[in-house]
Amino acid sequence: MTPTSAPPGLLRLNALHERAADAALHEVCASTAWVTRLLAARPFATPEDLYAASDAAMAGLSAADLREAMAGHPPIGRPEPGDPTSAREQRGMAGASDELRARMLELNLAYQEKFGHVFLICATGRTGEEMREAIEQRIGNAPEQEREIVRTELGKINRIRLARLVEEDETV
Repeated sequence: MTPTSAPPGLLRLNALHERAADAALHEVCASTAWVTRLLAARPFATPEDLYAASDAAMAGLSAADLREAMAGHPPIGRPEPGDPTSAREQRGMAGASDELRARMLELNLAYQEKFGHVFLICATGRTGEEMREAIEQRIGNAPEQEREIVRTELGKINRIRLARLVEEDETV
């Protein structure tokens, strides 16, 4: 893919002034370290170059950087009011029964008590039941194991969000 045939959102991201690019990337991931690494890697010739830079930045995040990234995510089943991104990503919980919602709240609280942060999963395309099964399974993990699972899930979320950013035809 030549730079002139790059998707419109990638061309725009490459051309944005640093402050605007910083804001756009913070919409993807709340980690300042991740954003800083992506800003330093610009311009990106292809979406794949952007995704590879994202993956490398995610792999290099410290535990504190991961906590900062997770702080940008609402609990499963409770997307931020007025936030179309979290509502879209958590669509699998939209039609969940009251029983499933109550169970997810209970599990989210237990998970947060154990690990000190929200349960994070790439919820896109998952049903409420699948998310419940995942939290039930992961709540038994050791903190170190769970931190690496969270890193992987954040990487998936970032890729989905970056893909949307890259394909956008409108101004960032």
